[in-house]
Amino acid sequence: MTPELRTALEQRLGKPLRQAKPLGGGDINDAYQVTLGDGTRLFVKTHSNPPPGMFEAEARGLRWLAEANAIRTPRVIAVSDAGPAYLALELMTPAKRRAAFDETLGRSLAALHAYGAPSFGLDHDNFIGRLAQSNAVSDDWASFYWLSRLEPQLKLAANRGLIDSATRSAFDALQRVLPDRVGAAEPPSRLHGDLWGGNLHVDDDGQPALIDPAVYGGHREIDLAMMRLFGGFGQRVFASYAEARPLAPGAAERIALYQLYPLLVHVNLFGGSYVASVKRALSDCA
Repeated sequence: MTPELRTALEQRLGKPLRQAKPLGGGDINDAYQVTLGDGTRLFVKTHSNPPPGMFEAEARGLRWLAEANAIRTPRVIAVSDAGPAYLALELMTPAKRRAAFDETLGRSLAALHAYGAPSFGLDHDNFIGRLAQSNAVSDDWASFYWLSRLEPQLKLAANRGLIDSATRSAFDALQRVLPDRVGAAEPPSRLHGDLWGGNLHVDDDGQPALIDPAVYGGHREIDLAMMRLFGGFGQRVFASYAEARPLAPGAAERIALYQLYPLLVHVNLFGGSYVASVKRALSDCA
């Protein structure tokens, strides 16, 4: 931890910082377990040159999820996007998972989604990873999914030479039929927005908690499709979700459609190795 960050935290928190232990596992930020002079322990993430507003957007997202009182998220302690940029959160030291962990997660996620959102999108833009995420408010899910999710990532990938013309043409064909492919109309759900296994946490009571959100109001199948993309979630999670809030007919056929967005994000974050996965998902949508 840099002296500048240490000083900034001490000034903001009003307490001396006794220890800062580096933590691994992050792809974008540096992270520390911080112990204050009174023994309080915090989780602090920082970045030497983050996109403007990245940590504040994450803090707002955590608070937005917490409003639903459906599943635990870490409490925001302090945040700054100026000078040494950082986000300080309560430290959740994971305990052993409870026996009903998967069932609790499925029911809690269903409750989070059911809490809802005022519209598709959000009243502010945010980030998914370090990429900008537009949340322009819409009352039409198909339009939002194309204009604010697929098209921006597709353009970014094409501008970087990562998407060929044939794949772009296939996306254009998908756009024309998208209103018929997105499923039955549903009210906007309150989404985590980046729900892969690495953003599922076990809290100090052995219960599920969510971290690192990319929130917005959207179709609930987005979160569920992301959960299936890279693994990390047992089948009992999905069964418990469906018991609490059954999915509309055809949900299984829409998984590939709703995996296109995170796959395009991965193309833009990590490079062309994910292009083949985009093409496979796109083919499954045909």
